Amino acid sequence: MFPQNRPPAPLQPPPGSSSAAAAAASGPPQALKLTYPETLDRIKEEFQFLQTQYHSLKMECEKLATEKTEIQRHYVMYYEMSYGLNIEMHKQTEIAKRLNVICAQLIPFLSQEVRHIHTVMHINTSVTPLGLRNPLAVQGAYPPGAFSLPPPGVNGELAGAAAAYGAGLHLVSPQMNGSAAAAAAAGYGRSTVVREGWGSDRGKVNRKRARGNAYSFHVSADGQMQPVPFPPDALLGPGIPRHARQIHTLNHGEVVCAVTISTSTRHVYTGGKGCVKVWDISQPGSKSAMAQLDCLNRDNYIRSCKLLPDGRTLIVGGEASTLSIWDLATPTPRIKAELTSSAPACYALAISPDNKVCFSCCSDGNIVVWDLHNQTLVRQFQGHTDGASCIDISNDGTKLWTGGLDNTVRCWDLREGRQLQQHDFTSQIFSLGYCPTGEWLAVGMESSNVEVLHVSKPDKYQLHLHESCVLSLKFAYCGKWFVSTGKDNLLNAWRTPYGSSIFQSKESSSVLSCDISPDDQFIVTGSGDKKATVYEVIY
Repeated sequence: MFPQNRPPAPLQPPPGSSSAAAAAASGPPQALKLTYPETLDRIKEEFQFLQTQYHSLKMECEKLATEKTEIQRHYVMYYEMSYGLNIEMHKQTEIAKRLNVICAQLIPFLSQEVRHIHTVMHINTSVTPLGLRNPLAVQGAYPPGAFSLPPPGVNGELAGAAAAYGAGLHLVSPQMNGSAAAAAAAGYGRSTVVREGWGSDRGKVNRKRARGNAYSFHVSADGQMQPVPFPPDALLGPGIPRHARQIHTLNHGEVVCAVTISTSTRHVYTGGKGCVKVWDISQPGSKSAMAQLDCLNRDNYIRSCKLLPDGRTLIVGGEASTLSIWDLATPTPRIKAELTSSAPACYALAISPDNKVCFSCCSDGNIVVWDLHNQTLVRQFQGHTDGASCIDISNDGTKLWTGGLDNTVRCWDLREGRQLQQHDFTSQIFSLGYCPTGEWLAVGMESSNVEVLHVSKPDKYQLHLHESCVLSLKFAYCGKWFVSTGKDNLLNAWRTPYGSSIFQSKESSSVLSCDISPDDQFIVTGSGDKKATVYEVIY
């Protein structure tokens, strides 16, 4: 505790002493006798030395703590980078396989000379310089407008264009017959990667836990990410499902971009190219559509359809400037009104809790507010600088949440008609949902992440189970869980808000849309392989 190797202070003669006394003091050594003031001075000196040493050690500890925090931050950052690179590698591999399928379908229709050139090129190199620079650059070879109004899933991703909205047919030679074109598009839209355990409800989740890989992270206000320790009752308790069982397959015949289920859970509505089909799911067995509602133009896709709670009115929007309002109460469903805006397409719809107002997300970024009773345009919310892709409304009808291709999520005050909040991201927003019972907003992104934001606090959760863009998202009406679907063919069910995985289901193609029945007993999905799937939720 005391300093080492310090020489003792020489004994000083008291003031006023004689020179003889001083000489005597310098003579033979005698016992050291200090006065009280001298002793106190020595103690004070020792204390000051120890205090200096303590401050020095304290500064060293603080420096080490800072370095530790920095190392932890770098570790999380490098972990995220490696995870993102791994996902990107899988993406590029799957894109290459799908392009290979298309090439294999196209080659038989090429001339012998071109086919010979292709064979020589294939022998010389298996990866072209173009592919090394940008595997997706081939998209620029197609003429403008080849994809019509692109869905959010395109975003520079060729696989998204074909798998999500059947655009693969635009990539096939016009000389191909119908069956060959269908085969090419089907091969393009389906994943050729098969992973062990994906068929089970929690196969991948269990493998992640066994490897110690977290998929849910809490992000604090300062950006620090920490894996979430799930509570013991994360997958237990009333209102938390155990799994979902597929009970119906509805063969729509076209890519299903929009689905909704009636309040009575008897009817399902599927939107595809140019029409909405109505299905009765109240009885088991194979299904055929009980009605077909021709909407928009025949070649334009339905992007959203919303059913009013009484089941008598259906609102349909899509790749057209017009919304169709259908009267379902008549013996033969008919269009009773059309709402026309200046935007060339509607990407999403929402209905106010009192069923008096409809909100449409437009491709020009505006949010149009419609009076359903008078069938008039009330106002427009302007703020998104690119297409508004998704929308949800709070249960009390006072706030509207919208996501856009401009990488932002915005909150609007419906009473005052102004923007309240804006959340900026580094990825395009493809889907979102507002929790009916809490202050949580779930956002599905092009980057494959699902983020769950607290609407009044800066913290959030980030979920990493999807391997590609998240195309749709829906909260259960109890608010305790929600589902998301993606281009990776997955339906994921998550616990609110921290994202514990409840169950997974893998379909045969990209899952573009989803809906949950008001009693939380059924889930409906629409997919790129021209069908909708109905699941029964098992508790």
